[in-house]
Amino acid sequence: MDEGKMILADKPAPNNKEKGMVWIPGGEFTMGTNEEEAYPAERPAVNLKVNGFWMDTHEVTNAQFKKFVEETGYVTLAEKKPEWEDLKQQLPPGTPKPDDAMLVAGSMVFSPPPYAVPTQDISLWWVWMEGASWKHPEGPESDLEDRENHPVVHIAYEDAKAYADWAGKRLPTEMEWEFAARGGAKGKRFAWGDELAPNGQYLANTFQGNFPNDNKNLDGFEGTSPVKSFAPNTFGLYDMIGNVWELTDDWYDALKYSRLAGQAPKLDADMNQCYNPDNPYAMERVIKGGSFLCADNYCVNYRPSARQGQAFDSGTSNVGFRLVKDAEEKTISLR
Repeated sequence: MDEGKMILADKPAPNNKEKGMVWIPGGEFTMGTNEEEAYPAERPAVNLKVNGFWMDTHEVTNAQFKKFVEETGYVTLAEKKPEWEDLKQQLPPGTPKPDDAMLVAGSMVFSPPPYAVPTQDISLWWVWMEGASWKHPEGPESDLEDRENHPVVHIAYEDAKAYADWAGKRLPTEMEWEFAARGGAKGKRFAWGDELAPNGQYLANTFQGNFPNDNKNLDGFEGTSPVKSFAPNTFGLYDMIGNVWELTDDWYDALKYSRLAGQAPKLDADMNQCYNPDNPYAMERVIKGGSFLCADNYCVNYRPSARQGQAFDSGTSNVGFRLVKDAEEKTISLR
């Protein structure tokens, strides 16, 4: 792997301060990876340049999202009954309409089986839970007691967008997110170096043990952890790896890096900007960073280059978000 640091922009940080955010200077970096062990959607590595921006130091918490809901009355998608006209847009033509009794408000919840199971069938550990939402992470009988500082989950793209508009911020692009997660380091497999647990120390909230049934909790957490439970990266950002996947503003394209490298045709403007060959009817946004469910025997997505698609109209118990903000443009008036 290449050693050293990324080429950071030499522009000074803005004079103003943004509460709860740090300035990411921007610069030139290598996005993606050429690792043979990485997933195809992460390859090939491409050299890109990103402008500076402000970024939340941590994922949006339950307490922060609660304040937004109290001030606006906002209702998340998980709290609304799904509409068949919307659902069928992401299904093969001719898919029969389910019984109305099945169209209920809810979300996907991780439910570990009591014994080892084949890892090819995600239905063995993901359950559609009626009544699951950001307020009830594991279903209607659960609540947020003692989880005020945990990242909010069960958030769909439009929920995160609504919060961003209220906060005067925006969701990061995939490029911005990966640049920030790398923390200025170049060619490192993980955000902190080339070892997952240097000297036996876990530096992010992931899954240790046999996924999905046997979590050893060696990092101290079985589910989500309070934000800032682990040390920040060199930019001052917490939990860029693990804890919860983070939404970005980009549509998921499995061939994005190949297109950037000129190894695959570009998508026409009038084409679906989401491309997932495993789900041709998908309408997904990119999520980054992995979560507390990433395990070395199943999903090694606890790396800056890792990426997946997340249905734009769905949330799960391991997906959250953080926001960014552009530097204020300074204008000069002549009097």
